[in-house]
Amino acid sequence: MRNLKYAILGLINRKPLTGYDIAKEFNSGLVEFWYAKHSQIYPELKKLTDEGLISYKTVIQGEKLEKKLYTITENGKEALQKWLKKDEPLEPTPKDIFRLKAYFCDEMDDETLLRQFKIALEKHTEKLEHLEECMEMLLSEKDVSKVHSPEFGDYIVLNGAVMRERPMWSGLRTV
Repeated sequence: MRNLKYAILGLINRKPLTGYDIAKEFNSGLVEFWYAKHSQIYPELKKLTDEGLISYKTVIQGEKLEKKLYTITENGKEALQKWLKKDEPLEPTPKDIFRLKAYFCDEMDDETLLRQFKIALEKHTEKLEHLEECMEMLLSEKDVSKVHSPEFGDYIVLNGAVMRERPMWSGLRTV
């Protein structure tokens, strides 16, 4: 299944966007649970256009720079709604290099094992602190109480990212 298709449709459904704007969304709002590279986004935009799910108009920025501003079509809205209502199976467990190494901890000497855990703890502590700062900023700047709003979606995803970081690392302490 082309899940990127629906991520892009959902973004464009919120407001018209350029390919560059879509890439920025993947590097900010979606980064905690989904990612896509420019090399994936632009071919998908072409497919969506060819399928009649989005359209674009060329706009001029500055004196000469042309960019495509994409909007969703009625067929695109219908496809997005159909996908949103569909029951999906659970995704396979994401790959986690640290956990794979931890699985083989019996093969590491004490120094290597301790270093691996310290490094992972530092990285996850930094990530958790960053996520908690983002949550504070979101709650102070946005009204997340409206369930049918992009802000509520931001809250749900960010809260999930915070919860994902807390369980494994909250009980560990450096030695």
